[in-house]
Amino acid sequence: MLLGSIEFKNDNVICAISDFKMNLKDKFQIPLTSPSQTFNEIIKYFNQFDDLKAVGFSSFGPIELRTASPKYGYLLDTTREGWSNINLLGTLSYYLNVPMTFTTDVNSEAYGKYIESVFSNKPIYSLVYYSIGNGIGAGIINNGKFVGYNGSSEIGHIYPKKDSYDQDFSGTCLYQGDCLEGLVADPSFKARFDKPSTEISMLNPVWKAIANYLAQSIIQSTLFIRPDKIVINSSMINQIELDKIKEQFKSTFNNYLNVGNIDDYIQLEEKSGDDLSITGNISLAKKKFFESAVIYNQ
Repeated sequence: MLLGSIEFKNDNVICAISDFKMNLKDKFQIPLTSPSQTFNEIIKYFNQFDDLKAVGFSSFGPIELRTASPKYGYLLDTTREGWSNINLLGTLSYYLNVPMTFTTDVNSEAYGKYIESVFSNKPIYSLVYYSIGNGIGAGIINNGKFVGYNGSSEIGHIYPKKDSYDQDFSGTCLYQGDCLEGLVADPSFKARFDKPSTEISMLNPVWKAIANYLAQSIIQSTLFIRPDKIVINSSMINQIELDKIKEQFKSTFNNYLNVGNIDDYIQLEEKSGDDLSITGNISLAKKKFFESAVIYNQ
């Protein structure tokens, strides 16, 4: 018996197959082109496997996650040409004809991190997982479950207190300007310097401001969620910047709550988000299969 994973991410669709022991058997990447062409390629890929039992599906947003909504499973209004108001889940469920789960790309990564912690016998029961790149997403796992019926968290769109470095910078978020995403994500570096974050020296004072913004967000996550761990997955955050974030967190939070060892509490993720997403999607697919089997056999 086999389980599948589908992730819509950036300009590609990443498909994968594993057995029920979570051993990865195959991985395949499909370019995100038109809906009809992309769907055909996904269906063609999974039709190779006769013993497919369930699929975990995650996607960039905005997507509809409310199961009671008539548009549950849809990709909603998006800047990707031709993809607005497309029934992702319904289309693939119909043609693959297996039970499927549906969530955001960052949720699947967060769930993958949670599952890996369980496999390693060091379970993280409450987790806030940041994905930082062209945007900022956050997946929250609490007691092994996602937080939020109406959708995944939008931590990237909180308003941090502006750093003195950025008083004249209006941010880059198309909706809110100087929200966290508008001040921290990679487009903000291009707006400030006409360069990506990877080309900006770590001695540049902008990194202190970035640490300030992320520390403020982590403090809010700490107060709202009371997680066991904060994980940051980002190519733009290295160990030098992580140390700045931790120092800013400690000085601002001032031990208001005991979060334990700061080096254990706030960590960088070393694995790629794609690998974590596959683990998360496969785990959700396995759970869905057994839930469906119980319902069917009653």
